Amino acid sequence: MNTDLQAQAADVLRRLALDESLKERTMADAATAALARKVAARYIGGETIDDAFDRLPSIFARGHKASIEYTGESVRDPELANAETDVFVELAERIGTSGVESTVSFDLSHIGLVIDPEQCFRNVVRLAETTERAGAELIISAEASDRTDLVLDMHARLAERFTHVGITVQARLHRTAKDLAALLDRPGRIRLVKGAFLEAESVGYPRGSAELRSAYLDYAARIVESGHQVSIATHDRDILEALRAEHDSKLRADHVEFEMLLGLGTEQLDALRAAGFTTREYVIFGTQWWLYVLNRIAEEPERVYTALVDAALVTTAN
Repeated sequence: MNTDLQAQAADVLRRLALDESLKERTMADAATAALARKVAARYIGGETIDDAFDRLPSIFARGHKASIEYTGESVRDPELANAETDVFVELAERIGTSGVESTVSFDLSHIGLVIDPEQCFRNVVRLAETTERAGAELIISAEASDRTDLVLDMHARLAERFTHVGITVQARLHRTAKDLAALLDRPGRIRLVKGAFLEAESVGYPRGSAELRSAYLDYAARIVESGHQVSIATHDRDILEALRAEHDSKLRADHVEFEMLLGLGTEQLDALRAAGFTTREYVIFGTQWWLYVLNRIAEEPERVYTALVDAALVTTAN
């Protein structure tokens, strides 16, 4: 697949990810829902907390730490936002009682950010208090650029009360160079990603561009050099090799870890662990995986072929 076609395919997939009516039609039909779930199974840890925890022994056996997220975003019902917070609290309590090495990751819009920031703040404080008792880090995920101010403002409020609440930043956004200066003065891990959302070039660097590569390498080096806790969260082999070539010994420090998503970059993560680096695998669970899965496929449109194979296995089995 040539580069232009790859970019076009990725944009189509990202638009499909945002199509709520398509999601509803797909999941309303038993046959197409079964196909979709089979495709998703490669990227998600299941639909329940128990499903996610069932994935942990194999992650730990390979020498990695874990991060668990209950997937969902853009909740617009206040009662649902509170109920979803209850699930996160249950997850955090389970981590605490079991003693597993896992962070909790989440979208602020999953627990009320786009409804009422004050409701969201009450919910996230509940979650922060529970993860603090559990001895687990709490990591705020990135959202599209139109919500970045809301996300960073919420993190600033939390940083006044908690030291274990981290934040995800996107190297792709032009604003990150300025945002990072403030974040380095706050407690909590910085999780550095490239950025997977549809964004105008006035807002972010083009995907696959030299500018994005350079920005990611610059930000990673800046955080590592500062001594601030950081998760280098990318599957980009070229970026990882460049970081290791320039900063190998510093990347082995206690404040640095590499993170990759379940079902993606498995061999790379295992190789990093074998080389002596601290590593973490990211597991999501839940039923609202549509946006997440399509964005994962969009990152490398060749994964469409893998999805077709996965779907074909369902039809063959039936």
